[in-house]
Amino acid sequence: MLNIGLLGAGRIGQVHAKAITAHPGSRLVAVSDVNAEAAAKLAAEYGAEARDTQAILADPAIEAVLIATSTDTHSDLIEAATAAGKAVLCEKPVDLSLARAQACQRAVAGSGRPVMIGFNRRFDPNFTALKASADAGEIGKPELLSITSFDPAPPPVSYIKVSGGLFRDMMIHDFDTACWLMGGTPESVSATGTSIVDPAIGAAGDVDTAVVTLRYADGRIAVIKNSRRAVYGYDQRVELLGSEGLLSAGNVIENTVTKATTSGVVAAKPEFFFLERYMRAYAAEWAAFVAGLEGGAAVPVTLDDGVNALALAEAAARSLELGRSVALAEIGGASAQKVATVLA
Repeated sequence: MLNIGLLGAGRIGQVHAKAITAHPGSRLVAVSDVNAEAAAKLAAEYGAEARDTQAILADPAIEAVLIATSTDTHSDLIEAATAAGKAVLCEKPVDLSLARAQACQRAVAGSGRPVMIGFNRRFDPNFTALKASADAGEIGKPELLSITSFDPAPPPVSYIKVSGGLFRDMMIHDFDTACWLMGGTPESVSATGTSIVDPAIGAAGDVDTAVVTLRYADGRIAVIKNSRRAVYGYDQRVELLGSEGLLSAGNVIENTVTKATTSGVVAAKPEFFFLERYMRAYAAEWAAFVAGLEGGAAVPVTLDDGVNALALAEAAARSLELGRSVALAEIGGASAQKVATVLA
């Protein structure tokens, strides 16, 4: 039984608390948050203790921590936790700064402690089935990937201002998914974007609608489409075209009832929010983390994967700024040079 400390008692921390306590191999021991009342409430709900973060890190009985705090604390907490001998599962992204994330990567490299980054879409049952079929060669060589990721509504502009922007906050999931499904990291990134949904998002220096094209050294292409507004629900779809066929994973809908009349055919909408859409994925993600620790295997989504996705987000932001394609090697740093050459 693994003893777990949860850092962060906000909305996503509550999701993780449920996953930790539902798993037979883990026990939630302590919860911390800058809001002491929130930590106390969540801890009481699951029979844990509310403590401050330093107390959790200093407790030798706590073997792992889950970091669900604000993004600007992630790198510092990853470094502190691994230095304290803890295994770590940290919500994405590693940091808003690629340079800081790479520094974290270097600092953790010698700790010997596993660090997993929370890209939960890798654990969605539909996407994992698609990945398994692709890896089994059922459609030949994957050649063209299309990822659609639309939120039902934009977040508050106050959030946009501290989020790091659409590429680092929202599309970073899709960058990781593309690397995972295509078996490697692309050579170059080309981005276009606009603030057509809400001019206030543009005034805050961000975009709310974007399309990014990833090009691989061997000619393969991945296209990612993001929007902050899809009034019909949380739209999450993947298509992978190969030399011998097509794999697709559609939306998870509210129910499976279809009404067919002379007026037409009507079906349910996609589930409306990410918590409903990916709840099973969060549970599977935690199970994979626990299995890795119990079995001594590498965690399935590493800190390197987190830095790679952030490098793609940085390249997309630069592409949008410069109005041209940007090679991964251009953004600088050892990790950027490395990921530019990691191909399937």
